[in-house]
Amino acid sequence: MSLSPYLAFAGNCAEAIAFYQQTLGAELMFKMTFGEMPPPAQEASDGCPSGQKMADDAIAHASLRINNGELMLSDSAFGPDVHYAGFTLVLDPSDVAEGQRWFVALAGGGRIEMAWQETFWAHGFGKVVDRFGVPWMINVVNQGCPRQGGPAALSSVWHQLFSLWSSSLNRNAT
Repeated sequence: MSLSPYLAFAGNCAEAIAFYQQTLGAELMFKMTFGEMPPPAQEASDGCPSGQKMADDAIAHASLRINNGELMLSDSAFGPDVHYAGFTLVLDPSDVAEGQRWFVALAGGGRIEMAWQETFWAHGFGKVVDRFGVPWMINVVNQGCPRQGGPAALSSVWHQLFSLWSSSLNRNAT
């Protein structure tokens, strides 16, 4: 079983796909525009059985492979002020240089919420919101960290991680 996040964009999904391909080396696995949908879907009274009236070049569905994970995305009928909340996408690169490169690339045009740094749990860690408003954490795990220490050890690490992250948000808010 796998779990794949699905992001909806406000008409700029194709731009986001290109950005993730450039910044993260994402591989495009599948892409279909609303104009490429099979005829029965286009024959719905509003042009799309989902109830959304979308431009032919808008992305109906796409799938990217990023660092052995899958990210699905599409355009939606949202207004220009899309706001993502309640989740963060996490990248676990294998080395610090790759993690820092991803961090810097994702921060371009976006904002840094926690600066790239070494922590007790990671050789490199940072939190950014990219130019599309999507929140990301980049985490190069310290192999000496109690990741294999069972649920209690992992819970302790994540509690400390989010305490640091929360305090950085409080510093940035003032």
